[in-house]
Amino acid sequence: MTPRAVYRHITHTIRHAPEGGITYEAFCTAPDCGAESGPRDEQEAAQDWALRHTGRTGHDLFRRVFTDHAKVTRAE
Repeated sequence: MTPRAVYRHITHTIRHAPEGGITYEAFCTAPDCGAESGPRDEQEAAQDWALRHTGRTGHDLFRRVFTDHAKVTRAE
């Protein structure tokens, strides 16, 4: 008797997990700068950092990163 594998395809969903929170960061993209806000719990804190950085340096282009946590659950 030859062993067989049985595969079952099960649908899952992925959603934002509020208990994980959201982290906001801003990164200056000016050449040779490398400044960054660091992770912040509030979007306004990362934005305020970028505004202050622009005021001090004149750099005006930033990459913004929003990180959340997601939970995968089995759809039934």
